[in-house]
Parts: sequence; C-alpha cells; structure tokens
Amino acid sequence: MAGIVTGLVAVLAVSSGSDPGRALEALWLGSVGSRYALLSGSLVRATPLILCGLAVALAFTAGVMNIGAEGQLLAGGTAATAVGLATSPSLGRLALPAALAAGAMAGAAWAFLPAWLRRRFGVLEVITTIMMNFVALYMVGYLVRGPLQEPLRIYPQSASLPEAARLPLLPGAARLHLGFAIALFCAGGVWWALRTTAAGFRVRVIGANPDAARSAALIDVGRSTLRVFLLSGALAGLAGAIEVTGVTYSLYENISPGYGYTAIAVALVGALNPLLTAVSGVFFGALEAGAAAMQRDAGVPSVTATVAEASIILVVLASAGVRGRVARRRRRAAHTPPITRSPGFSGVA
Repeated sequence: MAGIVTGLVAVLAVSSGSDPGRALEALWLGSVGSRYALLSGSLVRATPLILCGLAVALAFTAGVMNIGAEGQLLAGGTAATAVGLATSPSLGRLALPAALAAGAMAGAAWAFLPAWLRRRFGVLEVITTIMMNFVALYMVGYLVRGPLQEPLRIYPQSASLPEAARLPLLPGAARLHLGFAIALFCAGGVWWALRTTAAGFRVRVIGANPDAARSAALIDVGRSTLRVFLLSGALAGLAGAIEVTGVTYSLYENISPGYGYTAIAVALVGALNPLLTAVSGVFFGALEAGAAAMQRDAGVPSVTATVAEASIILVVLASAGVRGRVARRRRRAAHTPPITRSPGFSGVA
C-alpha cells in the first residue's frame, strides 16, 4: 500500500507542477516523520476512522450495507454536544461518560429507521442510509444556527464544552486523547465477540448465507441484522462523540471531513477484520495527515489523499476478485473426477 501511495503522490505532484521529492518529504514529515506528527496528527485522525471503520466492517460482515456512518457520526456528535453542555454544571466529571453514551445511542437511533425499513418493507439500506447522511448534515447546519448556537450568536457553532465534558489527553502523547484507547478497545471487543461468542457466530453465518442461516441454523435473520445495524450505528455515533469531546470541543458544520465515507475504505482494506481495520484506520489517518501537510508545505492539493484512497480500494477489490477466481478454479479442479478408460480401450481407431 505504501508503494501505491508513493507512486500516486509522485505522479500527482508532477501533474500539478509541484516537486515530487518535496511532496513526498511533506507527506512523510506530516504523517510519521516526527513524534508530534504521529501522535497529534495521524493517530488523532485515525481515531474516528477506526470506530467508523469498525461500524462498517461489522455491518458488512452481517451482509448489512450500512453506508450511513457519516450521518450516524454527525448524530452522535450532536447528541454528545447537547448532553455535555446541559449536564456539565450538575454532573461534573460524569458529564463526559454521559456525553459519550448519548453519542452512541444517537448513532444507534439514527440507524434505526433504515434498519426498520429494511426489516419491515425490504427497503435497500444503501439508499436509506445515504439519504440519512444528508438529513444529518443539514440538521447540524440548522442546530448550530439555532438551538445550539453559541450565546453571542456570531459564529455558526455551539458553545465550547466545559473541561468536565472533555476527554483527557494521554500522558506524554501531545494532543492524543483517551478516545484513541477507546477505539482500540472497541476493535478488540468486536473481534472477540465475532470470533468467540454465539452472537458473533450468528453474525458471520448470516453474512455468509442468510438463507442457510434461516433454514438450517434456525437463526432469526431479521432480528439479528437489526441488532447489528443498531450496534454499527452506535460505533459510528461514538466516533462523533469522541471527536467532539476530544478534538473540536464544539459542534459546527463540516466537523467531519468525510470520516464516515473514508471508513468504507478502511473496512475494505482491513478485510472486514476488526483488528486489521484498526491498523487500516491508522494508515488512512496518516495518509490524511500527510495530505494536509503536502498542501500546506508543497502546494499539492489535499484531494491527493482521496485519489490514493480510491486507488487503494480498486487494488484491494481487484486482488480479492483474482483470489476468488483462482480459488473457484482450484475447487472445480479438485471436484472434477479423473477420466477413466476401460481396460480394452487403446485410444486408436
């Protein structure tokens, strides 16, 4: 993957009239070239990508095409902001867990309508989740200009969260906050649940073949996919809550630069494995941090990161397609009976 990114950056830098050597240097220095860049840039950006990537990976594993992580993230960030501002004076430090819980529940609630429409009427969740993304985007725009706008009514954003509702920074880790540890814990928890629990086994069976799961394993596919959908939304909502309580400290438009959409790439590159998804999230976080540094220091447009992400997805999907074709050919060859000839047959007319 690193070679693909390096080659793409060099080509795009040349096409934009920039020095490819300077662009690659800026990419390196802005992502992992220093301790501060790694901790305060790459890993901070990786935190919402890991959680949203887990949301997508979990849903895809169960055969649920949840494309709404972006909207669920925004819903979670909105709820966390509202709860954090409202409860800080009375709850003190308990306002932080309340805000995080509210964010997770809001993400699940935002996923409920597409989940219900899929189960009740068979509506494709790809369509409904994408539509809910736009609803969430405009909802945030309305709230930061209306009910949640800061007291002076000057800027289209909410008031800043008080200290009690903010995630603490990790010791000696610059701007890296506790949310990164929470994201890694969630990755380990989702992996453990999918691999060692009965519920996780049902999720994997449903994703492999829902008809067989329903008829042979007697699994309630509708109920199980509904639960997976809600849990997926909760993970994305938690990502939004962590972004608000750990990075921005207030709600405003464009609080997410597309984390929910990039999460699809994160999950696919991680092969829908929760642990590999966490690694993939760190990789994409470093890529986005480096892209920002390239634009700032080398004049290369930051959309280079988007091009690189799309190219990586194409490579991963193509590789998976080739491996699947090879595996099918091997299975057919293994099940093809050998040609036998009768003892008296010489093969000569």
